[in-house]
Amino acid sequence: MDICRDIYAIIKSNLNEILSFRSTGTLKLDNTFVSKGDLLCESLVFGYLKNNLTDYIVISEESSNDLSRIDEVEYVITVDPIDGTENFVSGLKEWGMGVSVYRQGKHYQSMMALPELDIFLCTGDNIDRIPNSRICGLSSYMTPEDFEQLGKGLEFRIMGCCMYNMYNVIHGSYKQFQHLKGCYSWDILPGVNLALEHGLNVTIDDNSYNGEFLAPGVKYRFMIK
Repeated sequence: MDICRDIYAIIKSNLNEILSFRSTGTLKLDNTFVSKGDLLCESLVFGYLKNNLTDYIVISEESSNDLSRIDEVEYVITVDPIDGTENFVSGLKEWGMGVSVYRQGKHYQSMMALPELDIFLCTGDNIDRIPNSRICGLSSYMTPEDFEQLGKGLEFRIMGCCMYNMYNVIHGSYKQFQHLKGCYSWDILPGVNLALEHGLNVTIDDNSYNGEFLAPGVKYRFMIK
């Protein structure tokens, strides 16, 4: 079953309705935005999974997560319905969606999509990498002190969307992408697994990453290069 490609096809076929909810952003308790576009994307994914899988749990940024059967089910699926909601509600096209599927405890399939830019990368896809970039993608939570930790000879970009940043480092448009403050598993599992597939180096909390599942509700510092 090609779970990730099926989900992307559903999102693309509903893109106009998703975009119609750009003006519906509301602030959550953590001072980040959620919109009806996020909730529609999540609903579309949940509907697909309900109709096509039986033994699974889904972990999503915008829902409470019951992890009581996480070691028993066949599939554990993490979903970031809209990554970069601040961009989305502000009219920028640099927002994305991420899905990562673990089957019987091992990584099975991941995808990153930037639907409005018509960009999609899934497990098994080939990509022509751009050589010799010196651009370093950064998180949007940088402080002046953080910049002092960065190496010289780099150009910096802050785009506010993990999927956008991770796609660009895999594509070679960025030399590296790092997040010093930390992201949740649904933000990064698709990108770090696709990065490994394409031969990039990934560290999480200063340790080498090798495809293991990352528990939700924890923030992870990471670098892809």
